[in-house]
Amino acid sequence: MNKKLASLLAAGVLSLTAFQANAADKVTLQLKWVTQAQFAGYYVANDKGFYEEEGLDVEIKPGGPDIAPPQVIAGGGADVIVDWMPSALATREKGVPLVNIAQPFKRSGMMLTCLKESGVKTPEDFKGKTLGVWFFGNEYPFLSWMAQLKIPTDGGPNGVTVLKQGFNVDPLIQKQAACISTMTYNEYWQVIDAGIKPEDLVTFKYEDQGVATLEDGLYVLEDKLKDPAFKEKMVKFVRASMKGWKYAEENPDEAAEIVLENDATGAQTEKHQKRMMGEIAKLTAGSNGALDEADFKRTVESLLSGGSDPVISKEPEGAWTHEITDEALK
Repeated sequence: MNKKLASLLAAGVLSLTAFQANAADKVTLQLKWVTQAQFAGYYVANDKGFYEEEGLDVEIKPGGPDIAPPQVIAGGGADVIVDWMPSALATREKGVPLVNIAQPFKRSGMMLTCLKESGVKTPEDFKGKTLGVWFFGNEYPFLSWMAQLKIPTDGGPNGVTVLKQGFNVDPLIQKQAACISTMTYNEYWQVIDAGIKPEDLVTFKYEDQGVATLEDGLYVLEDKLKDPAFKEKMVKFVRASMKGWKYAEENPDEAAEIVLENDATGAQTEKHQKRMMGEIAKLTAGSNGALDEADFKRTVESLLSGGSDPVISKEPEGAWTHEITDEALK
């Protein structure tokens, strides 16, 4: 083969490679929190080539304490976001038309974790106590729960004092609060790792209290769904993402390792991520990605039952669709 022909062939290969790279549809996913096993399905889908198989080039943007996914997508910084439904519905009512296109998480991992020595044994014992609560949209399930219990959240002997909790467990460790917000897969274990024994704690899972609301769904802006090309891109994204989630469920240790490889901060530990993935798998188990309408209605009922100050003021319309999962799951 002469040099000219070899050069032309090489150029052709490079051009084809460049064309294929350019041909991949770009998708930007904004996570609700930092890189951790809570989002393992997306990192696995990327690592295993599931997105690439669908012709997608997916950028996964970690979240953090100063990042609100609804604000990111409203500002054009993402195509799709991970958010909890209470936050998404409240945001929708305020004018940012988020739509749930898939629901990888079937169950809630949210809890209140209390020191046994505080005297809290039942929800009635919350009265007169200080409770740590996350904000930035994560407070809505708590406020709905207190409203259902008819416990005021403005202090006093018959109410609770709300401590605006950072995304850590310090208020419990330092005994600034009788109870704090925790997730089954994360902060609860931080409390244990801090040296407090499980037998010295009392936990209240929102799911067990009948006030669980949907977490970690996939949301896009409503207007975007009018674009057939965007819808097709989301079908591919959801299909590959759910493939990633099921792989993560079946291979939790490997999934945790993939998460660690994507943690640019180096802040996560192997022990914590493997433990987290084991707990996350319990929450995604049973979901094929399609939103269960009964789960949606339960969440809405919980958010509407906030007494004089409900999280949302009316039942939302158009807040979810099966159009994407109907195609993705064929």
